[in-house]
Amino acid sequence: MSKRYGGKFSPEEGRPPQTPSERGSFRGARRTRAGGRVNLLFFAPLPLAARAFGSGPTELALNLTALGALLLAAWLTREGILAQEAYEARKIARRPAIPRKMFASLLTGLGLGVAGLATSGVSAAPLIYAVLGTALHGFAFGLDPLKDKGMEGVDSFQSDRVARVVDQAEGYLKAMTDAIKRAGDRQAEARLERLQSTVRDMLRTVEDDPRDLTAARKYLGVYLMGARDATIKFADLHARAPNPQARDKYLALLADLEQNFTAKTRALMADSTTDLDIEIEVLRDRLEREGVHLETRDLA
Repeated sequence: MSKRYGGKFSPEEGRPPQTPSERGSFRGARRTRAGGRVNLLFFAPLPLAARAFGSGPTELALNLTALGALLLAAWLTREGILAQEAYEARKIARRPAIPRKMFASLLTGLGLGVAGLATSGVSAAPLIYAVLGTALHGFAFGLDPLKDKGMEGVDSFQSDRVARVVDQAEGYLKAMTDAIKRAGDRQAEARLERLQSTVRDMLRTVEDDPRDLTAARKYLGVYLMGARDATIKFADLHARAPNPQARDKYLALLADLEQNFTAKTRALMADSTTDLDIEIEVLRDRLEREGVHLETRDLA
């Protein structure tokens, strides 16, 4: 029988399997849709700038207005897609406060209509451009989420509490990511990504069972805010004058936080399992009092 060759210099030899926390924040990540064709929207209207300065004052004003409307539409489209991706990534989320993609569709139609007016004058052509531009943009990029997303059996007040805490926690994580980039330390960035992955595991656990919010609030609020402040201070210090001792302390802090968040998340999941077992036992007792006898495997 053939045997795979391996030695101490083989890539996989002696390497321990990765734990979930060592896989970084790319675990479960998906490619963003806010690229490619969205970026083309920023370049497509640029010829209007050349046309604007090669004609009279009326055409100048119309072309620049069309250029501004189309660039604003491109920016709103990108922001709308990012907001929708954040909405889809969560199990409990509020709809975006501003329907960015819908406004972008209207601005696209407005920009094309004004550009057509600068070229064709007052006629049916600008109206056709406006209607087609609005419709095609809407078909290409879709509509914004129009309703809040929650879970069955969870009241709106509890869903709003979870959504607010998740939004706040994601804000802390984003601030930490922006700050650590200033330090220019790849190892610190990778270590922070592992912590962020662990924090997001807790966020998903709280979204699965909003009753865990009370137990996790201190972690997602006080501890995460402290981690953000420490990251900002470390990044500022490291950017001015690298300090190996401060760096070691910061990395040790991230490691401690990761362990604490992991332990708390496991405790929350264990509590959820215990609650399920209790509900099953209560249901079994009620059925037996009604004269219905079930095998253990029926409700296990």
